[in-house]
Amino acid sequence: MRAQQKPVVGWREWVELPELLDAAVKAKVDTGARTSALHAFRLRVDRDGDGTTTASFEVHPRQRSTADSVRVTCSVTGFRDVRSSDGRSESRPVIVTPVSLGGSTWPIEVTLTSRDAMGFRMLLGRSALKRRFLVDPGRSYLLSRAPSTEPGGPRR
Repeated sequence: MRAQQKPVVGWREWVELPELLDAAVKAKVDTGARTSALHAFRLRVDRDGDGTTTASFEVHPRQRSTADSVRVTCSVTGFRDVRSSDGRSESRPVIVTPVSLGGSTWPIEVTLTSRDAMGFRMLLGRSALKRRFLVDPGRSYLLSRAPSTEPGGPRR
């Protein structure tokens, strides 16, 4: 797809993770992060006798709210050493799951980590954006609107 034909996303967008959550999640579009990341707490990784690795974790899908949590179990495809914004390196489980944004759905790699201290439940990294979107860092929600279930309705 040529650059002028690519849709433009803002620095934050609402994304859907249809195989993990029923609700949309507010994501920060982060071209400085290679891999996308999802806030996961009570994370447990188990290896079965047949070599299958699964992650079981909870997610708070609503921004700045710990009132609701969703329990998720999914396959782990591997582990990745990720350097956080404060310079620390951490080995994180990686899952592959579809993401939906702007009328398109495609599989992305997502690392699971606690993002309690961060402003966004999810980072959408450059690997997820590559060859699909251009980013306008001065604008928000160019391809998405807040879900109707979000308190206060759509925010711009």
